[in-house]
Amino acid sequence: MNIRGIQKTSLIDYPQTISTVLFTGGCNLRCLYCHNASLACNDCNLQKYSNDEVLDLLQKRKHLIGGVVITGGEPTLAHGIVGFLKKVKDIGLKVKLDTNGFQPDVLKKLVSDRLLDYVAIDIKTSPEKYHALTKTKLPFDLIIQSITLLKEYRIPFELRTTCVPGFVTIEDFHSIRDRVGNVVYYYLQQFHNHHTLDETLHTLKPYPKEVLFSFQQFVKTFATCCEIRGI
Repeated sequence: MNIRGIQKTSLIDYPQTISTVLFTGGCNLRCLYCHNASLACNDCNLQKYSNDEVLDLLQKRKHLIGGVVITGGEPTLAHGIVGFLKKVKDIGLKVKLDTNGFQPDVLKKLVSDRLLDYVAIDIKTSPEKYHALTKTKLPFDLIIQSITLLKEYRIPFELRTTCVPGFVTIEDFHSIRDRVGNVVYYYLQQFHNHHTLDETLHTLKPYPKEVLFSFQQFVKTFATCCEIRGI
């Protein structure tokens, strides 16, 4: 699974569930604002945990936690994710997946095998700006396939966008709405300019709260629940 980090206890990463967070190495994006650059780039200096020792830890903590969060990096790139999550489910824990949505085929396997209880998909910006912000040419349609899949299988999920000034504007949310349609949960995240992959963003000032509130009001036109994190 290429697990490169563990947070034993989290009260915020899995809604209404105490969880252990597992961080996988490697990502198919290079988002300018990424705060986990060492994970995204699969830094060889990061500690690596074997599947067995992680599963042993989860087994010992199953009476303290209710779920496991698989994040990254991009977890859907990890070899053996299906087999690993089957063992997590055998322990009796719920599973939340954090993903960028660009691997709908992997996601379909996970949901069809009933290995996921909750999914968070990052919507980085509008389709028109994706290449500039993420340095990828992967088609936005792959994300739409992932969202459609979760709706079809009735897997609870959230969408979330980090509001990077200039890269995320009210016009971008109009474009996002036109592509993703109506959803239940959408979270806006405040941008923080420290430890970003692109050092030029270190001087970029986050949006004032009032701007985030205006984004929130618009997102509520296509999301049943929209909340702001990090302010």
